[in-house]
This record gives sequence, structure tokens and C-alpha cells, in this order.
Amino acid sequence: MNTDYDVWLGLDVGKTTHHGCGLNPAEERVFDRELPQDEAALRDAITNLEHEHGRVLVIVDQPNTVGALPVAVARDCGADIAYLPGLAMRKAADLYPGQAKTDARDAFIIADTARTMPHTLRSVDRESYGLAILKVLAGTDEDLTHVITRAINRLRSLLVQIHPALESVFKATVLTRSIVLDLLIRYRGPAGLRAAGKSGVKRWVRNHARKDPSALIDAIFDALAEQTVTVPGSQASESVVPRHAARIKALKAERAEIEAEAEELADSLPLLQVLTSMPGVGVKTASQILLAAGEFSAFKTAAHLAAYAGIAPVTRRSGTSIRGEFPSRAGNKRLKNALFHSAWVASCHDSVSKAYYDRKRAERKRHNAAVMCLARRRLNVLFAMVKAGTFYEAKTPAAT
Repeated sequence: MNTDYDVWLGLDVGKTTHHGCGLNPAEERVFDRELPQDEAALRDAITNLEHEHGRVLVIVDQPNTVGALPVAVARDCGADIAYLPGLAMRKAADLYPGQAKTDARDAFIIADTARTMPHTLRSVDRESYGLAILKVLAGTDEDLTHVITRAINRLRSLLVQIHPALESVFKATVLTRSIVLDLLIRYRGPAGLRAAGKSGVKRWVRNHARKDPSALIDAIFDALAEQTVTVPGSQASESVVPRHAARIKALKAERAEIEAEAEELADSLPLLQVLTSMPGVGVKTASQILLAAGEFSAFKTAAHLAAYAGIAPVTRRSGTSIRGEFPSRAGNKRLKNALFHSAWVASCHDSVSKAYYDRKRAERKRHNAAVMCLARRRLNVLFAMVKAGTFYEAKTPAAT
């Protein structure tokens, strides 16, 4: 990050207003007031500072959502933009006297931290139109995932309450199948299934399922036979079960539409195509990597990116009593999970990755540790691919 600036403008962003604090190299406040969430006011503040003092660096504590407009206006004004992560800001705040928590104090800390400790800043990449769309789609898909998980857990809870044996048949993966959801929508629960009879349910399912459902229907009615008593509240629960099933089905269809749009978007993002050329990296994983690390422009080396992701071991030494390297508990969780997941998938389907994983397991490393080592190794390749803009080239693993 370039430190040759005349004003460091820290913005503590908010939904309706932002508090701005501008510091010059002599630590004098040249700007200290609230700014509305308005393009004209933000533009006037930045252009006036540029006109009166010179180069301005705008620092935000949140570059997305409520901070998206200040970032866009600052970029349009020609000012440089930086992002101070929340954890770094909170650690820096402990260095300043006082325990008060105000927007004015936070804005001053953001500006002064950027002025005195530029290494804590992260660059805000200029997003392309496609990357901006991808960010919205990924956020929506993530929200839908959480909503679907809550709906599934609620449906399982209702089934456990009225008929535990039937719920045990619907394992986590089986319950989300369309045919099972259709069954619950049509027959509502244990009472409806018993009333329709085994032959009637089989007849209906055969007309609506692609595969032979006999094994599933047999398991359902075997479970129904294990319980003869009716639990109080079963009637009310069975009136709610089809609603949850219908909701899960609708949410899954909506998520499928989001995934289809993301697949189409891959054609307009060359960097996404580069990432997905590596085994184990799909569109979702590549999207998470892009959203967490951008175009890798903020990282000079693969080791720097590995430390940011939290997959590089941390060295701890103190005299002669403490020596060694330990797994990092910090880092960007989204990026770390994406790299770990892709390495896990690659260890099962890619011969090069599997050979390296097996070698680490032969060194008596646990599964997670071996996958993490593989993720770190793959990150070197991924970093080189992104920097050069080249696709992955498969190589045959050397014989042991």
C-alpha cells in the first residue's frame, strides 16, 4: 500500500450516516464530521480534501453493503481506497487511551492506523460487472443454504416428536430428495401414509419417481409398524409437516436457479474459468475464493496468501522451552474452508493430489492435517495460475 498521501480519510460507515476523520502527515485533523449516505455529500468531502491538501486515501471498515457507496464514490473521484479489517481495527483500538465506543473515535482510529500502520490495510479491488453479480449470487445462495438447513432441522424435529422410527428412515440426504418431500406433502405424515396403504403409496410413487421406490416404501412401512400409539399433538404436527416440505422444495428450486445463473456467469469471468480448471474446484468453490481474495493483487507471494487464509503453520519460539510450528486458528474462514474443501475433493478424484495425500498419511499425519498440507501445496499452483492467467496442466505423479 502506497503511504505517500496528504490526507488519510477514515470512514466509520453506517446505514444512514458515516463519520469521517481526515488526518494529514502531522496528525492534524483536517476533517472531522458526519457524512450522510449520499453521493453528493461524499463527493464534495473527497474533492474538497483533494483540492485543499492533495492526494487522499479513503479507508473504510466495511467495503460491502453499507460501505459500497462510499467506495464507489471515492473511486469515481480518483482517490485511492483501502480496507481496514474489523479485527485489525479492534486490536489497534487497544493502543489508544479511553474505553469509549463512538463513531468519531472509530473514524479517528481507522485514519490513524492507516497513517501509522499501513501494513494492516487491505486493498479494495476494482470489481468487474461480472464479479459484482457473482458476489450477489453467492450471498443469496449462502442465505438460502442457511434457510434450507433450518427448515430441514425443523421438519426432522416434528417427525422425531410424533414418530421417531419414521424419522430415522429419512436420513439427512434422503429427506431432501424430491420424492420424499412430495410424499410428505401428499400424505402429511404417519396417519396419512397408513390410511393410503402400502400398495397405494407404491402405486403413486411409481408414477412420480424415476427410480424404483420399493426399498424406500418398504422401509417406511416397516418403521410405521414399530409404533402403534399416537403421540399427543400428532394431528397438529401432520398439518405443519407438508408446509415445511413444500417450503424446502421451493427453496431448493430457487437455489437451483441461482446455481444455474452462476454457471452462466462463469463464461464472462476469465479468472473464474482459470480457477475451475484445477481439479476439485467447482464454480461455488471458485466463487468463494474470488470473494475472499479478489484477484490476488493484494498478495505478493503464495505464502502471503496462505497466511491470510490461515493454512500456513505458525512458528512459536520462546527461549528453549517453546519451539515448534502449530496450526493457525486465525485467517479468512471463507477462503480457508474453500481451499480445504477443494483439497479434500481432489484427494479423492485427482491422481496427483491423491498421491501427495497418501504420502502425508504414510508420514502418520491425521486426515485433516494431510488435507491441509495438500491445500497449502495446491495454493502455490493456484497462485501461479491466477498471476499468469493460465489454466491447470495435469501431470502424472512420479512413482514412489
